[in-house]
Amino acid sequence: MPKKRHYIGIDIGGTKILAAVATPEGEIVARSKQKTFPTGASTESDPMALARRIAQTAQAAMAKAGLAKGDIKAAGIGAPGPTDIRTGRVFNAVNLPGWRNGFDLGPVLRDLLGLPVFVDNDVNVGLLGEATYGAARGIDDVVGLFVGTGLGGALVLGGKLRRGFRWGAGEVGHAYLYWPGKKPLDIEKIASRGAISQELAKAVRKGKSPTLSRLLAQRKDGRITSGVIRKALAAGDPATRKAVARSQEALAVLIASITNFLDPQAFVMGGGLVESLGEPFLEPIRDQARDLFFVRQRVEEVQIVAAGLGDDAGVLGGVALAVEQTGGLKRTQ
Repeated sequence: MPKKRHYIGIDIGGTKILAAVATPEGEIVARSKQKTFPTGASTESDPMALARRIAQTAQAAMAKAGLAKGDIKAAGIGAPGPTDIRTGRVFNAVNLPGWRNGFDLGPVLRDLLGLPVFVDNDVNVGLLGEATYGAARGIDDVVGLFVGTGLGGALVLGGKLRRGFRWGAGEVGHAYLYWPGKKPLDIEKIASRGAISQELAKAVRKGKSPTLSRLLAQRKDGRITSGVIRKALAAGDPATRKAVARSQEALAVLIASITNFLDPQAFVMGGGLVESLGEPFLEPIRDQARDLFFVRQRVEEVQIVAAGLGDDAGVLGGVALAVEQTGGLKRTQ
């Protein structure tokens, strides 16, 4: 087996760590997964404990692939927070308490794994994966929108991931809506799954959604997840339809605004809500957004599509990042 022909991609989430060994062409050889924080363990405030678990997950994937570190060229990681790719420092990872004040993840994992390690924001990494191996493959100008607890965004322009000089490019969820006399409102507080869930929780408390109350009674944790939203829509729940329609309208306005400013070829939409609701969620967004495009020529050619990599988006994005940073991806440097 040729040496140095494989890469490791790592996806760090609030509940689980995923790692995969893959070829530079995106063929996954082996995967490994474990919980971000062990049940009953008090590691949430210990940044080094989490770093060691990440390293262990990567090493487990290498072992499953039958490879040693000498067979791996580099590792790429998507971290949940703004990240300085030059230094590997993660800033303000809001769902990882030990990293909220910043953490030098890249250097630490370099020491733990004995490999070159590259770290970027997880949404940047997700879009890089889609642009390299997924739904946006071969497209030079693409915007990623990931609808989950928040609303993440990323940009590939001219075939290159645009990170920004402060590593904050693409944070479209924090585009502001403003009306005179009102406090500016960032769009993720309307469009995200988290925003929908908060709106529906109010409806349940006020007794305005018996359907949701029944669905939540079937859950131990009482959380309004993407799956709960899907079931409530299928049951015709009016409160859920209203909240989802509000999200769709906000996303359509956002897409139209970005299109009128940047004129990209495509939007790739991912995240838990899009994965759960699928095409019925996307179609109204597509129609409403295209109605708002200022340039009316070829509006149907602006693609608004679902992400294509599914659960592998984060790890394949990590692989794409590692390949990019070691000179293997010319179109996304």
